[in-house]
Amino acid sequence: MTLKGCLTTVLMATALGFSATAGAQTLRIGLQDDPDLLDPDRARTFVGRIVFASLCDKLVDLSPEVTFVPQLATEWSWSDDSTVLTMKLREDVVFHDGTPFNAEAAVYNLDRSLNLPGSTRRSEISAITGLEAVDEYTIEITLAEPFAPLLAALSDRAGMMISPTAAEAAGEDFPLNPVCSGPFKFVERVSQDRIVLERFEDYWNADAIHFDRVVYMPIPDTTVRLANLQAGDLDIIERVAATDIPTVESDPNLTLERATSLGYQGITVNVGNGPRSENPLGQDPRVREALELAIDRNIINQVAFDGALIAGNQPVPPNSPFYIDSLPPAGRDVERARALLEEAGATDLTIDLMIANNPEQMRVAEIIQALAAEAGIAITIDATEFATALDRQSNGDFQAFLIGWSGRADPDGNIHTFTACNGGLNDGGYCNEEVDRYLAEARQTTDDEARYAAYEKAAEIYMAERPRIFLYHRVWFTGVSNKVEGFQAYPDGMIRLENVRFAE
Repeated sequence: MTLKGCLTTVLMATALGFSATAGAQTLRIGLQDDPDLLDPDRARTFVGRIVFASLCDKLVDLSPEVTFVPQLATEWSWSDDSTVLTMKLREDVVFHDGTPFNAEAAVYNLDRSLNLPGSTRRSEISAITGLEAVDEYTIEITLAEPFAPLLAALSDRAGMMISPTAAEAAGEDFPLNPVCSGPFKFVERVSQDRIVLERFEDYWNADAIHFDRVVYMPIPDTTVRLANLQAGDLDIIERVAATDIPTVESDPNLTLERATSLGYQGITVNVGNGPRSENPLGQDPRVREALELAIDRNIINQVAFDGALIAGNQPVPPNSPFYIDSLPPAGRDVERARALLEEAGATDLTIDLMIANNPEQMRVAEIIQALAAEAGIAITIDATEFATALDRQSNGDFQAFLIGWSGRADPDGNIHTFTACNGGLNDGGYCNEEVDRYLAEARQTTDDEARYAAYEKAAEIYMAERPRIFLYHRVWFTGVSNKVEGFQAYPDGMIRLENVRFAE
């Protein structure tokens, strides 16, 4: 289909889907992908977190400066030995189905995150050993040992609160009609087309909400997404392509908002998740080193992103206090890459690289393909619908996957869940018990110097073994119509709608 045809299809879907609510204050947001399950305990996608930002409040939120601020918890305190966290909860909150939010509901949610089969939150809060509703609006969280990343976890999906009544009634079907306590409640979802939320009149902070409806539309093609914004059929789009920045900045009807990401983009390698790990790339670190040496991060940044992003080789960006200075990126070395392949007996190497089927990922993959070919590595690009690609990754049905992570306020959220043997998102199957020991040390102290030392020791091992090849760090570019005011970009990339409104 031509670009014009794609755009026409999107605009027709918009008109058909929302003609009945034309008089309402409806904010339309363009997403790069279609979210996966709308259940905070089982969800994995970045775009899903964007939807959750309006649907499901958390115990703790982040400020633009990446400090922890109250949301459903109004205050908190630690015991002297940092093993008990006491949180005071808001007393004026109800879920979308009318169920009251209180300490018992918070206990239910955290217990669900720990024990729900298939929970991807379990490893994020695994230090929790006890949960108690001290009184109606006070919860006490007991830990097996000090756990520095807990507040960061509670500022994301592990801290999102869903209705216990709805969760128990729906069971496995909860994602089909999620019930939370955020500013908007769920109305409908049409796969690959739209997710519709409407204003929740009983929201505790209702005065800060100024839209009747929010419609999220997955549009993987960045050009089509931007064209819809320019045409006025979208009001906000996430992840403006770096190549489109001049177009947005020169349009008098648009504003470009930006914030440096907390996360990374890279290649996840299947090193131990099923039969598809049984190949030279999955089994030999020398082959993975050869692939990294064949790649030039600066070329990727310049060619694919006009130099707008930040090249990097670690799970945290170079401006993070936990960036390991002793492990800088290695420069491109094609001859060394060829020598490593010969040493490993993998001179006739073909790698299947799965990517999400959007133009940005295709550009990056094609650059990697061309660079790797110069070292004698053949890259086959496997473009796959994003949610399907995530399922394949979980099931071990991949060899290498070009994918990123939006990042967390605490470095543990970028490292442990992907790298520890029991990490909730360790789909590559990497496991090194010595790395696990160092990551556990980093979790058990709040002293930043001690944490840095533990992360450095862990990185010296996993970066040499390369279960993941880190490539670059995003800057979140958000395109906003000038008829929208009050929007602010955050380093976590979420689209928060408090105090955002249409201009008079």
